[in-house]
Amino acid sequence: MSTGGKPRVLLMHPFLDPGPAILAEAAEVIPYPAGRPLDEASIRQAAEGCVGIVSQLMDPIRETVLSTPGLKVVSNVAVGFDNIDVAAATAHKVMVTNTPGVLDDATSDFAFTLLMATARRIVEADHFLRQGKFKGWAIDMMLGADVFGATLGLVGIGRIGRGVAHRAKGFNMRVLYYDPHPLPPDAEQQLGATRADLGRLLAESDFVSVHVPLTPETQHMLSTPQFEQMKRSAILINTSRGPVIDEAALVQALTAKKILGAGLDVYEREPAVHPGLVSMPNVVLAPHIASATTRTRSEMSAMAARNMATAARGGRPPNLVNPEVKK
Repeated sequence: MSTGGKPRVLLMHPFLDPGPAILAEAAEVIPYPAGRPLDEASIRQAAEGCVGIVSQLMDPIRETVLSTPGLKVVSNVAVGFDNIDVAAATAHKVMVTNTPGVLDDATSDFAFTLLMATARRIVEADHFLRQGKFKGWAIDMMLGADVFGATLGLVGIGRIGRGVAHRAKGFNMRVLYYDPHPLPPDAEQQLGATRADLGRLLAESDFVSVHVPLTPETQHMLSTPQFEQMKRSAILINTSRGPVIDEAALVQALTAKKILGAGLDVYEREPAVHPGLVSMPNVVLAPHIASATTRTRSEMSAMAARNMATAARGGRPPNLVNPEVKK
């Protein structure tokens, strides 16, 4: 049932202001029951009678959920939507929306943060000092990798990849990129970026930063053969999606010193992290926080709420992933 004629919307997790107020104005908000597991059957049960679901990336929104009678829209509070079966949503005429653009700068900043932290061994140095091991300056202490003037390889040159390329200009980096869709010549010139095949990019880059969506084609796109092509002095950065990288193969490459290090914000089986990575001092690990600034997460929440509010009122939401549903 609804209150005051408002459609019901299932809110899977709390999100930030001003999202709740925007959502409450358009719909009767039903919070997902605390403590209930995040499995498809439980989500389906909670979604009964709802026209929409406001989801986050940990929520499996697939056939069982998408076939819920009366469900019209799923609004994901994320730019990625690999947690949603978009084909099944389209088949059931359920709109799917996301939050593109708003997190580009924060994520680009964080990719470069991981690059710098890994190159200059910041986390390792912090632990070293806190553990009382710093006894004074030494010429060979905590030697790291140069960033200024190094070669940066971008696997994917979407909005975030371009953002990282912009930041690399300040460090006078040579930028290579691999993407099935080349940039226009003027954009390449503005970024100082040169398109290369993946093999060349891996062979020539001092830093390889990954910025691709998770699709069947990109899953494990970086595994043993690719790590074999990289420089032994290379550092791998990933702020896209964890399964793009074969974690077991990455651990093997790092153990065998095929590459120098890695900076990771996402993982193959989140929230689990391969134990081999956890034990390595040359790997910087973050808990999926690339977009975690107050402004960015608030804007993501507002965008997701507006997407849902528009759809709940019968309109076409502005960030529609499957536009064929709402023509």
